[in-house]
Amino acid sequence: MIPGARLIILGRQGAGKGTQCVRLSRHYVVPHISTGDMLRAAVREGTELGMMAKEVMDAGGLVGDDIMIGIVDERLRADDARNRGYILDGFPRTVAQAEALDSITAERPLHAVIDLDVPREIVLERISSRRVCRDCGTNYTATGQDPSPWICDTCGGDVQQRDDDTPEAVNRRLDLYESQTTPLKRYYSADGRLVVVNGVGHPDHVFARLTSTVESHR
Repeated sequence: MIPGARLIILGRQGAGKGTQCVRLSRHYVVPHISTGDMLRAAVREGTELGMMAKEVMDAGGLVGDDIMIGIVDERLRADDARNRGYILDGFPRTVAQAEALDSITAERPLHAVIDLDVPREIVLERISSRRVCRDCGTNYTATGQDPSPWICDTCGGDVQQRDDDTPEAVNRRLDLYESQTTPLKRYYSADGRLVVVNGVGHPDHVFARLTSTVESHR
C-alpha cells in the first residue's frame, strides 16, 4: 500500500480538479473529501452540525465558516482520515477557514496545498462547450458540427447546454472564484506551502505532475 498523503487541491471549475482528486485518492488510498460530500453526509447522518447546516440551506442561505469548520473537524477525526490522510477539495474557501484548518491539523500538518492551474480562457472554452443529457446527465462536448436535435447515445434523452454553462454565467462564477481564492493563495504562499501545478495537457501527464509534486513534499 502506498503511504497516505494530506493535501488540499485548489483549482478553477473546469480545470479537471474533481477527476484528478479521485485519481489521487485511489493512488494514495485516502478519502477524497469535498465540501458538498461533507455537507450531505453530515445532514444525512443527522449530526448536530449537519442539522444546523440543513436549517441554513433549507432557508436558502450559505453555510457559514463556523459550521463548515465544525463539519470538516468532525470528518478529519474519522479513522480513515486520521490513519491514512485525505484530499480536501473545496475547503478551505476563506482565510478564516484556512487558519482554523491549521489548528485542526496541528499534530498532523498538511503535506502540500496544490493549485491546479489552467488558464481562464481554457476553462471558459471547456465549460461553454459542455453539453449534458437532460435525462441521464451524460456529458458531451460541442464542436460546432453537432446534430440537431442532439440525442443522447446512452439513454436517448435530449442533449442540451445548461443555463449556467453560458459564457456569461461561467465568467461570473470564475470572477467569484478569483475573489475568494486570491487571499487564500496569498495565505498559503506566505510560508511556502502553496505549489502551482500546470493543469494543461493530457490527464495522465497532469496526474504525473501532481504525484511528483506530492512526493517531493511528503
